[in-house]
Amino acid sequence: QVQLVESGGGLVQAGGSLRLSCAASGSFFSINSMRWYRQAPGKQRELVATITSGGSTNYADSVKGRFTISRDNAKNTAYLQMGSLQPGVTALYYCRATSGGSINWGQGTQITVSS
Repeated sequence: QVQLVESGGGLVQAGGSLRLSCAASGSFFSINSMRWYRQAPGKQRELVATITSGGSTNYADSVKGRFTISRDNAKNTAYLQMGSLQPGVTALYYCRATSGGSINWGQGTQITVSS
């Protein structure tokens, strides 16, 4: 069983930066891939970025060059560094982690970008 807790969200002005954290805890052997998703009001949840246990990364085209995903395996924590934020990225950001055969989600952290 993996529990995920996201943090770092908040209100930021356009052009600003934020760093999200996703800390995994519980009883597990290892965390495989970790992903960040976001869901804006009235829209479907979309994948933002992925990082494997080996550190390989992948990004949605809309965030390439502005967002960076990373992880600290010793702390079982993933991060999402977000820069040049614009109001269009306002959403609830979720962390997802796979461990063994399980898929686990955090409760989400809200990011609101004001113009």
